[in-house]
Amino acid sequence: MQITKRLLSQEKLKLYAQLIRLDKPIGIYLLMWPTLWALAIAAEGRPNLWVLFVFVLGVILMRSAGCAINDYADRDIDLHVARTRERPLTSGKITSKEALLIFAGLSLLAFLLVLTLNRYTIYLSFGGILLAATYPFMKRYHYLPQVHLGAAFGWAVPMAYAAQSGGVNKITWLLYTATLLWTVAYDTMYAMADREDDIKIGAKSTAILFGDMDKLMIGILQILFVLSLWLIGLELEFSAIYFSALIVAGVLLLYQQAMIFFRVPEFCFQAFLHNQWVGAVVFGGIMGHYLLSAA
Repeated sequence: MQITKRLLSQEKLKLYAQLIRLDKPIGIYLLMWPTLWALAIAAEGRPNLWVLFVFVLGVILMRSAGCAINDYADRDIDLHVARTRERPLTSGKITSKEALLIFAGLSLLAFLLVLTLNRYTIYLSFGGILLAATYPFMKRYHYLPQVHLGAAFGWAVPMAYAAQSGGVNKITWLLYTATLLWTVAYDTMYAMADREDDIKIGAKSTAILFGDMDKLMIGILQILFVLSLWLIGLELEFSAIYFSALIVAGVLLLYQQAMIFFRVPEFCFQAFLHNQWVGAVVFGGIMGHYLLSAA
């Protein structure tokens, strides 16, 4: 009883909220948009309300769980990065055991939600939890942790598609590819903001791997992202409103290139945050097509 009271004290709850970044919902938005793209396309604009509820709540739970396991994995690294050294776990305000319990609890809640869906989606969920649990450790072993993150974030796409339609198809994997490319691009911007600190402590990232070619590589990834979405529109014979949205998204991506042009860490981080609007515009184009078709 005393342990429970200590864990659930008002001060502890605030620290747990900080651990899972409820005060910084950008990760929720960036994970939510591809999930909504998949649900909208699989349901032709009219997703099942329960499936929609499960995935909206599931995104919040799994992004929060991901933050907890990320801080556990980086508890020693974060000490050496100015932006992260005051996080609750790194600063010693909560323990590693608490972080692991939060990760396990949130993951369990998300899995219980998945159990209300079809069997295929349940099977896919095991891949999702594996990707989420392993991603935070990858920066120690290779220079492509952003690709691992893209695979983890993108996994919501086949899960959502399968939950809504009962299976996956070519469109599912094109959408998965688009999500992976987009994630690697924006998370490289994020890594550019921390590059100097990461080099000092030996952490690896695509920003370090790309070096002076970072802006070019981000641009290539962004072009391939838009191209993947364009191919989806052609395959599904989407209307002009969808392609217009992709043009707007392309303009937003060009603006991000301007933001990172001088590699100023603050502007690189702002460019990363700006991607929430790209996701929103693409979703608007998808829903706009279906609403126009139904009119």
